Amino acid sequence: MKIALQLIFAGVWVLFTIMPGTAAAEACKPSRWGAQDEVGNINLINAATVLKASRLIKTGRTYSLGITIDATTPAFAPRGLSLQVVQPGQQESARPNAAMTYNDDVFQGWFGIGSQLDGLGHLGYEGMYYNCNHAKDFADISGLKKLGIEKVPPMVARGVVLDMAGHFGKDFLPAGQHFSVADVRAVEQKQGTPVAEGDVVLLHTGWTDHKLHQDPQAWVSGEPGMSEEVAQYLADKNVVAVGADTWGVDVVPPQHPDRPFQGHVILLKENGIYILETMNTGPLVRDGAFEFLFVLGQAKVRGAVQMFINPIAIN
Repeated sequence: MKIALQLIFAGVWVLFTIMPGTAAAEACKPSRWGAQDEVGNINLINAATVLKASRLIKTGRTYSLGITIDATTPAFAPRGLSLQVVQPGQQESARPNAAMTYNDDVFQGWFGIGSQLDGLGHLGYEGMYYNCNHAKDFADISGLKKLGIEKVPPMVARGVVLDMAGHFGKDFLPAGQHFSVADVRAVEQKQGTPVAEGDVVLLHTGWTDHKLHQDPQAWVSGEPGMSEEVAQYLADKNVVAVGADTWGVDVVPPQHPDRPFQGHVILLKENGIYILETMNTGPLVRDGAFEFLFVLGQAKVRGAVQMFINPIAIN
């Protein structure tokens, strides 16, 4: 399966690097947050917005938005992980204290597995990334020199989950189905949760609830997702982050075959908006908790591109 997926996604990325579009033709414009900015729309979060978002807490119920991952978790090829639990220095001849033993863990793998935060250094277009940073100037094998995941401040904001599966009267949307701005607006109105500046917006498709464990190969081989127009609509709303209960947020197969993952370009590169992948949105939707306090503090690994995460929604 992994070899087949590697070939599939290698083909996708070849297309991605040569796809036509207006973005490449336009001169890069510095971010509205200044030419030196490295954190994008998270600049919208401040003490006043956090206090306002905290007033959304009504029941105190907490929701874990991350999924459990292990060596069997399907991921964008060739990503994977390996975990070893060891007892260093505990051989009989070296144990310092006969009464004390302990375990440590050794991890090898990618940070972009399962529930994850895509940093602004993750994806660009023709070598250019957020705020006119070119890969040759900041992407080093030992870690990003700019836009690293350690730069991302705590993300505490109003969270909104939009039940896109419910909008279509389905338990889950099929791979390859995308939804429009009109669909998103209809859900906003039905739920009474209009998207506003500074929000974290999660899109519920039912994909992970119904496919991850039942058919993991199908889960990672395609996905429903937002259209390019929806990505731009949310960017125009000045949100902080966009996520979904899918491994890539964008629709796969793509809306336009020559523009795969264009939503990533619009959000990350062009607008400094973070992407949250494989969010566990099912419990929120089932409880009707469409609006909540969103809290995320990711591990600060210097120079990292992505990070697996477990954000918390508080209703």
